[in-house]
Amino acid sequence: MALILKIDPANPEADLIAQAAAVLKDGGVIAYPTETFYGLGVDATNVKAVERLFSVKGRDFKNPIPVVVGNIAQLDQVVTDVPTPAQELIARHWPGPLTLVFGAAPVIPDRLTAGTGKIGVRISGHAIARLLAEQLGGPLTSTSANRSGQKECVIAQDVMEKMGDDLDLIIDGGAAPGGKGSTILDITQTPPVVLRAGVIDYP
Repeated sequence: MALILKIDPANPEADLIAQAAAVLKDGGVIAYPTETFYGLGVDATNVKAVERLFSVKGRDFKNPIPVVVGNIAQLDQVVTDVPTPAQELIARHWPGPLTLVFGAAPVIPDRLTAGTGKIGVRISGHAIARLLAEQLGGPLTSTSANRSGQKECVIAQDVMEKMGDDLDLIIDGGAAPGGKGSTILDITQTPPVVLRAGVIDYP
């Protein structure tokens, strides 16, 4: 059964963020709040943790999983190139619910790209998610905290009831906004292609 860790979303406690990041560094699977729904997080560079994530989620390997990073320096670790159109969108919408699809750097496991060689990335607009990635020191997976095909969760208790037996830690950061998920935009194509309509309107 997962441990529940309460963290203040307005002023996340550094020691608690470090505690959660330690679980990630040890290969754990956690749930955490984002600016849309609760997400499932593992160290995105840990192949064994990624495999476990797919098992917990019940995710088809044909479906890629995006990541969040804590800052622009981390973005450079996980993508091959940041073209000018992406730079403009980043300046306008990050941190926030816009996931941009880039060419994936070698550090990203093939499972997360579904064999496409591309990875969706955003800097989250939620302080807890952003600080987790910063403390982890690299990309954090960001797929909704639910079994594939089930409804997304907006409170930690729902995550506990639906998935608690399979998770190591659930961060209770209050209610997530819900509504739409992040907009997913493939900027490896010209012009960019909307893969999923979401909170951010494009163009």
